[in-house]
Amino acid sequence: MSSSNLSGLGPHLAVRLCDDGVAEVVFGPPGGMPFADAQGHARLGTIWRELQTTPGVRSLLVRSEGKGFCAGGTPEVVQSMLDSEYARLRVMQEGRAIVQGMIDCDLPIVSAINGAAVGAGAAVALLADISVAGHKAKIIDGHTKLGVAAGDHAAVLWPLLCGMAKAKYHLLMCNTIDGREAERIGLVSLAVADDELDTTAREIAHKLAQGSPTALAFTKRSLNHWLRMAWPAFEHSLALEILGFAGQDAREGFAALNERRPPRFGADA
Repeated sequence: MSSSNLSGLGPHLAVRLCDDGVAEVVFGPPGGMPFADAQGHARLGTIWRELQTTPGVRSLLVRSEGKGFCAGGTPEVVQSMLDSEYARLRVMQEGRAIVQGMIDCDLPIVSAINGAAVGAGAAVALLADISVAGHKAKIIDGHTKLGVAAGDHAAVLWPLLCGMAKAKYHLLMCNTIDGREAERIGLVSLAVADDELDTTAREIAHKLAQGSPTALAFTKRSLNHWLRMAWPAFEHSLALEILGFAGQDAREGFAALNERRPPRFGADA
């Protein structure tokens, strides 16, 4: 295994190229809680195309060396979106690029979901072609609790994975979904014991790397037309999410999160 020379990955993201044709996209730091900082969030929108054109890479494995998969955007990223229209528009463009990049990538993508996968972390985890969750994984789309629309992937993906009734229930309630429940409702491909997670996900990525590149790519392209048909819903939800960051509810939600208290939405300013 060797480290990639891809530039601009940031402290929370690394790429490792394996000898068997698998490239690993790794959240970190080891032992800490991975986040998507400004640099990492931007790179998540471009890394899929770069790896697809890297010689010798046949499949991708997204995993974490931290105590969770990825807890979403850093507080600094959220604060910048509350304060700056420029930041909101930049993040909207990056959010679109993450979803489109993973859908359009011809390489099969496997995710190994350990611990918390929130926001952008949940998007990457669930947009993988095959998602493997540990039993103690915690998948959370935290947008509505923050006071903004669930817009970075959920409107296009969750109804197809687990059905509209479950999608509405979990997204509106902002529930925490563990690995077993995520598998039961179809939100992830597979749930395994936590100590088997990395081995299972690696085995799947390795097997995919040995498969027919054209057969796998063409199958993925065809299946992902279901997501492309729902693209107007994604664009609408993403725009409404970004619009929400300019409003009072997002400021209250972020303040409540920082102060570790329930938000008081709709209260007089």
